[in-house]
Amino acid sequence: MSLTGTPFLVTAVVLAVLAVALPFALWSRVRGPLLVRGLARLLMIGFAQVTAMLVVLVAVNNANGLFSDWDDLLGREDHVAAAPDLGRDGLGGRRIADLPKTAQSFRPASAVADGRVRTTLLKGQVSGVSAEVYVWLPPQYDDPAYRHVRFPVVELFSGYPGTPSSWFAGLRVTEQLEPLMRDGTVAPFILVAPRTKLLGDADAGCANVPGVVNAATWVSVDVRKMVIDHFRAVATADGWATAGFSAGGHCAAKIAVAYPDRYRYAVSMSGYNDPAAEPDSITGRDPALRRANDPLTLLRQAPAPPRLHLLVTGDGDDGYRQGLDLRAAAQSPTRVEVRRVTGGHRTSTWAAEVPAVFTWLTARLEGAGRAALTPGR
Repeated sequence: MSLTGTPFLVTAVVLAVLAVALPFALWSRVRGPLLVRGLARLLMIGFAQVTAMLVVLVAVNNANGLFSDWDDLLGREDHVAAAPDLGRDGLGGRRIADLPKTAQSFRPASAVADGRVRTTLLKGQVSGVSAEVYVWLPPQYDDPAYRHVRFPVVELFSGYPGTPSSWFAGLRVTEQLEPLMRDGTVAPFILVAPRTKLLGDADAGCANVPGVVNAATWVSVDVRKMVIDHFRAVATADGWATAGFSAGGHCAAKIAVAYPDRYRYAVSMSGYNDPAAEPDSITGRDPALRRANDPLTLLRQAPAPPRLHLLVTGDGDDGYRQGLDLRAAAQSPTRVEVRRVTGGHRTSTWAAEVPAVFTWLTARLEGAGRAALTPGR
């Protein structure tokens, strides 16, 4: 039975109800020596506790998209077929323009309620990663008035653990944004959520680590190219943004700072700079990898300040201080804005930020990205 979805949740609820009813029916009927009766009653109480916790865990997982299936939960899922050394640009000597067009088919994403969210299993041409990607098209996409428009794109990164459904189920991103897109408050962004939990029980951290994983290339080359190949998406950096929460916020900032030729905007909600902030991070364990995947270090050591708009939100050491450090290190044309957001390190806090985050992105769109605000002619 699938870990996610209604059937398993209903089964868990039924078991929990039975576990509560069982002591009422059998408590006084247990026979035998005192020790036997005690153990039997203890088992009934334990069964009730376990089933109650199971209901809560299944409900939380369904609501927040933490694990997609049993292998994911047990840390047995590995989405890496190969991880060659691809160099600083993550391309291994290839040019994106020379890569063959991706051939993908899409189906409704069963893990989320919005039937317009589609998913595909993408085999990365460069990264060696094979994993699911969720895509949602804005309401204007099929409007004849926009038939010649190429739309800006936001890549959405979940926390760790997490799945591509986190943004759609937990943060309710499409539910919140669709009316704002229809009334023009928010630009009609294509939303793309690739899987970033690629290594079972370890956090890939959107990093390229030769011989282990090429997660940075996965999100910034393979996923990006697939979207441009299949949809009317802006191909230049001024139409692309990253956004994430918690570990996904770290990814969003790091990827945008590392590849300003591919992204112009980034949003980090309660994100961290130092990869070691996540105990399961594969880059936080090695000093050289730790420095190479810290967006603050990347910003300080960049050959030239990247042309990038970065928004960092959080409170105290939960993103806010990290944002202040990034702002202090930024030099024009890099722009870093920091906002204090209270509410704690939880899904409800990030969900409440969604309208403001996308309003901020809309106001900063440049060039081809801003062209989507006006219907094509």
